[in-house]
Amino acid sequence: MSYAQPHPRFSVLSNSSLSSGEHLSPASSSRFSLPSAPSITTATTPKPGVRPNIYDRPLNKTRNAEVSSAAFAFLFSEVVQYTQKRVSGINDLERRLNTLGYRIGTRVLELMAWRNESAAKAPKRETRFLPALMYIHTHVWRAVFGKPADAIEKSVENADEFMIIDNDPPITRNISVPRDMSSLSCSSFTAGIVEAVLDGLGFSARVTAHNTPIDQYPNRTTILIKLEKSVLEREEALKT
Repeated sequence: MSYAQPHPRFSVLSNSSLSSGEHLSPASSSRFSLPSAPSITTATTPKPGVRPNIYDRPLNKTRNAEVSSAAFAFLFSEVVQYTQKRVSGINDLERRLNTLGYRIGTRVLELMAWRNESAAKAPKRETRFLPALMYIHTHVWRAVFGKPADAIEKSVENADEFMIIDNDPPITRNISVPRDMSSLSCSSFTAGIVEAVLDGLGFSARVTAHNTPIDQYPNRTTILIKLEKSVLEREEALKT
């Protein structure tokens, strides 16, 4: 009998890793009697002069909160350096950055969907690809990077390829790539975020990041989206 394999981006903990004590419940024994557990309340009144815990703040009140760009640049730089020491090449490094971005993207989509449902009287879910792509270009980019992306392009050669252009990606502003790794695109992290959002919206695709510098924008990056065949077939069916 074959069992479904877990998604490659996630790891599953085996039940066998639990100790035998975790499987035993004292409540099942007649020799012990446990008092009823007190109820837990999450709403607490902060003491004067004490900053409230971030987990106690309503999600909607952090909608417009900004993170220090210096702190973000330092954290992302450490992530890249940490990952670089544990890979065998540029492709492996980009793959791992993509995986990290995918995990962030799933949480971004969940948070944005929750806020949309709680704020809008009639929340809308995009069922067509182009509106979903515009949603990523504008709303997702603004939620993650504080600004929308610069452009959307469609490939003239391949009908299943679309591109999101960012002339000055915030995550690469403070990263200096060595010459021997000039083909490395740290925006693979962003590509992972886009891929996760597309998967969550029901548009399966493979998303990669590519450096496309020009004289005016030396850090210009292209996020290439290659749609699955099933998505194109569904788009054609919805046209009729």
